[in-house]
Amino acid sequence: MKNLLLDILNNIVKHPDEIKIVESNEEQNVIFEIYANSEDVGQIIGKDGRTIKSINILLNAAKKDPDKKFILKVIR
Repeated sequence: MKNLLLDILNNIVKHPDEIKIVESNEEQNVIFEIYANSEDVGQIIGKDGRTIKSINILLNAAKKDPDKKFILKVIR
């Protein structure tokens, strides 16, 4: 899933070489902390958070374990 997220983000941002994703598990949740260039944060979040919500929907639709939930955090 981390690779899928990285592929999606690399196609959205202007500085794909600066994208870093840290994955951690917390109970039934998988948390992805997305570190990006400050110019790209707006592109990742999107207007009213639509882009990040859409990415989250894609990840949750592609998951194999129905009990897991993905949480995305964008960090500047």
